[in-house]
Amino acid sequence: MMIRKRSLAIALVMIGQVHAADLTLFDKFTPLTGNPAAGSLPESAPFKLSSPNFSQVVLANRTNQNRLVPGSNSGNWDMITANETGANAGRYLFMPFETGSAGVQRVDLRDSNYDTRTVTIVAPGTQGFASGDASRWTPWGSYLTAEESWGSGSTKGRLFEVTNATTAAANGGNLVQHRIIPRVSHEGLAFDKNNNLYFIDELNGGSLYKYVSARPGATSGDEFFAKGQTFVLKVGAGGQFEGNNGPAITGGASWVAITDANGAALAGISTVLADGTIDGRATADHADVLGTGYNRPEDLEIQTVSSGKQILYFTTTDSDNDGNSANGRGRIYSLDLASNEVRLAADSSSRDMATGLAVGATWSNPDNLAIDANGNIYGIEDQDGGRADIWFLQDLDSDGVAESVGKWASLSTSGAEPTGLYFDPFNANVAYVNVQHPSSGNDVLVQITAVPEPETYSLVLAGLGLLGATARRRKSV
Repeated sequence: MMIRKRSLAIALVMIGQVHAADLTLFDKFTPLTGNPAAGSLPESAPFKLSSPNFSQVVLANRTNQNRLVPGSNSGNWDMITANETGANAGRYLFMPFETGSAGVQRVDLRDSNYDTRTVTIVAPGTQGFASGDASRWTPWGSYLTAEESWGSGSTKGRLFEVTNATTAAANGGNLVQHRIIPRVSHEGLAFDKNNNLYFIDELNGGSLYKYVSARPGATSGDEFFAKGQTFVLKVGAGGQFEGNNGPAITGGASWVAITDANGAALAGISTVLADGTIDGRATADHADVLGTGYNRPEDLEIQTVSSGKQILYFTTTDSDNDGNSANGRGRIYSLDLASNEVRLAADSSSRDMATGLAVGATWSNPDNLAIDANGNIYGIEDQDGGRADIWFLQDLDSDGVAESVGKWASLSTSGAEPTGLYFDPFNANVAYVNVQHPSSGNDVLVQITAVPEPETYSLVLAGLGLLGATARRRKSV
């Protein structure tokens, strides 16, 4: 019996070395060099991938949706999330349409029928919804999206909740605006472990914001957004503009209030719009606030390291230190949410995993962010096919600064950019990414899957073989 237990333990250790050491195989790849020529790959398999163990398949396409229900899908599919909690968690994907007549679609991952798995749950143009960009599942179990469109005189810049996202029939999504959130040009949304909500203003000179609900444990959006305070990030003395010809803005930071504790205007500070909502952009620039202006901040992602510390990553897509986009452009920053220290995570001076040299010109306009099951951060470029890459940030000591970066995938589709990369929280070796605004007009949702290498299977089989041999020995004794 003792021999059997020892052999079983050895076998389990052998198998465990394959499965327990890492939660995902997506960080096992050979960094790419160069790019596929624009249009050189079929739109049904549009990415050049960095491992022969990665595969891709299209789950949905816009042309098909409009063939089935004419006019139901305005396109420009953007950020992706899943129903991460609640009944049937992980079954559905959600994404907004980043068009002048925006909507939201849902994809049922358990529906094998290509024609029925995707449905528009918020019809294009509902409540004047425009330029839908943000996409985040809430701690209380609903879907948030928001408008990227915002500027002087605009009526947009709104944050919305779809309260029945998993159950809505076609065009039946209940779209609710939460007016307590100041108006900005939205893209990234992220919740920390205390349920504080972070968001950005996508502008050349835009800021980062934090909404702190008075009811962080709320069980509905109406409760969460009923009362709370919004702050803007101020690095150092504040008031900086990163621009495209200046150094990275790093160092100690603080959060400065732009509303009162109830979400109402601060007298003499908050800029109040005609409808009673607050202009987050104008208020951040007030002389008594001086929020830090980054150059087109876009996406947000929060990483929790082994110590429990959380790091907020954000992109500044158009930032540069010399105004010359030909030698690389754009930065990824990290913000330690405990110490409020801002650090530069990666830029065109980062070491390329493929060459050992500075990544240089091939790093261009990081836009979206994603995080895999091992906590690795990925940056997705806002470029056309033939130049648009997805980068892996290698941060071995988890300090928020990448030692190197590696090209993980590259898009070929003409006129398109990859957007919304999302790693499935229930299947660590599956990810999803949209191919947005291709020249063909046919947006597609691509699933990328990682499978074990052949030697991994051999090791597992060896472990199982050891178990079998032990069982036979016991039977013969």
